[in-house]
Amino acid sequence: MPIDGKLLEILCCPVSKTPLVRLPPDKLKKLNAAIAAGEVQYVHGEAVTEPLREALMTEDARVVYPVIDEIPILLEEKGIGTTQLQEF
Repeated sequence: MPIDGKLLEILCCPVSKTPLVRLPPDKLKKLNAAIAAGEVQYVHGEAVTEPLREALMTEDARVVYPVIDEIPILLEEKGIGTTQLQEF
């Protein structure tokens, strides 16, 4: 079940305070392919090892945050910078 729309209206990036939006399915697919290839790290350098079922991204598409069991993980260290992803 996707994250509730009312909750999404009030969420923002913990670092930049930029509003968050749902990561579109095409971008989620690209991100998961990069994760499977071992090419993705969280902003603090830890490798992302598990594919994401849902994620949120900043409106400027610079950072992605995982959503696990309908709970957005809005921790700075769990952000995924999109500059490491080609054609994202």
